[in-house]
Amino acid sequence: MSETQEARLKRMAMRSWRRGMKEMDLILGPYADAHLAEMDEDRLVIFDRLLEENDQDLLPWVLGQNVAPAYLTELIAEIGVYARGRLALQ
Repeated sequence: MSETQEARLKRMAMRSWRRGMKEMDLILGPYADAHLAEMDEDRLVIFDRLLEENDQDLLPWVLGQNVAPAYLTELIAEIGVYARGRLALQ
């Protein structure tokens, strides 16, 4: 049996908040809460693949310290802008 869309979004949101590295929890969790429900299928597939990446790789990509893989470049840039925007407001 395949995963329902509701279960999929719930799983992805939980995985965004429970990364293993607190910094990534605080970056991906709020981003997922704000954007998962509006993502189209292609973006959901990419975000799901992003969730499989190691936090030790993700954080430098989001911070612009390392170059993300091509398939993640656009999403990582978007997440970085969102995270910086949230930090600027606090």
